Amino acid sequence: MKILVLNCGSSSVKYKLIDTDGEEVLAEGGVEKVGIDGTFIKFKLADGTKQVRELGKTDHKGSIEAILNVLTDPEVGCIDSYSEIEAVGHRVVHGGEKFSKSVLITPEVEQMVKECYDLAPLHNPANITGIDAMKALLPGVPQVGVFDTAFHQTMPARSFLYPLPYKYYTEDHVRRYGFHGTSHRYVSQRVCEILGVDIRSQKIITCHVGNGGSITAVDGGKSVDTSMGLTPTEGLMMGTRVGDIDPGAITFLMKKHNLSADDVQKLINKESGMLGLSGVSSDMREIEAAVNAGNEQAITALKVYEQRITKYIGAYAAEMGGVDIIVFTGGVGENQTGLRLDVCLPLKFMGVEIDPAVNERTRGTETVISTPESRVKVVVVPTDEELVIARDTRDIVTALGK
Repeated sequence: MKILVLNCGSSSVKYKLIDTDGEEVLAEGGVEKVGIDGTFIKFKLADGTKQVRELGKTDHKGSIEAILNVLTDPEVGCIDSYSEIEAVGHRVVHGGEKFSKSVLITPEVEQMVKECYDLAPLHNPANITGIDAMKALLPGVPQVGVFDTAFHQTMPARSFLYPLPYKYYTEDHVRRYGFHGTSHRYVSQRVCEILGVDIRSQKIITCHVGNGGSITAVDGGKSVDTSMGLTPTEGLMMGTRVGDIDPGAITFLMKKHNLSADDVQKLINKESGMLGLSGVSSDMREIEAAVNAGNEQAITALKVYEQRITKYIGAYAAEMGGVDIIVFTGGVGENQTGLRLDVCLPLKFMGVEIDPAVNERTRGTETVISTPESRVKVVVVPTDEELVIARDTRDIVTALGK
């Protein structure tokens, strides 16, 4: 089954066309600067080279139409017509408490996604725009929503409740939801396949570390705690997001500098994290270069970044009563060898032992980087959220006989 996987952001649309029969990626790319001047599409050709085409100023519907045109282009495309696309799978960021699994998109589902707009004001409206665009361009083709938050709906109340007055949970749905759920689900399942163990008997800590980052405690295949919260701002220090912070520090700064709520949103989402603390960049490659050049502020920022990851791993091991497997994934987790080593060295008391030579040569490949003697297996597993979306879409469409 040929399935088009779409990830519609506020100003971008990423895509992959996947043939689920052999789980083969037929095409991939994305449109950037959606809705503003200079919209362009970039995509990968069969030989691995990349091509860019200017689109002018184009909205989400126009961007998706450009994607379909590239897929059917006689020179660079991989299908003859739109009709070869049998289903569409959408990444939907926030499902609130409404969705604990992937679902077929119906008018009722669309309405429930819209009811989560206030929880994800930048993402969910873009997700709906993508769904509506596909209805117009490929009428009758089934669409499936796969939610970032769904995997974490197994968390118990002790993990998801905030110690605020209870009415803010019952009336305003303020609680920890967690994100990157599709990634955490994929790598926790995949690592058990790699190691040949039954996920139902394993205590796993999955570290999705990239420009955005989150850590999840997976006990018996179910998420029991995760670091991101009501929004993706909580938890780890990230590229530009602040992560955990004393809320009193926010109100202090608001009063002292006369900051509005919008000012604070910008501060904690766009100006903090590695960018804010290092004064260098949000890009880990540039941070590493600054560290190697002896930049003390960058060195301190990196230590803070790594310490947060170590702290969450230790906390989740305690919460689950132990840990069998630690997984690193995401752009930083898969490629930054020094960070993985620094994060794991303090965990030696738990029986974590990293093979420095294996770790150093492991970038973006499925590899066990712990020693044979390590009581905890430490594994690098590149994530594949699009494959999860394609699989869920195939299963739902097949079950419905679509």
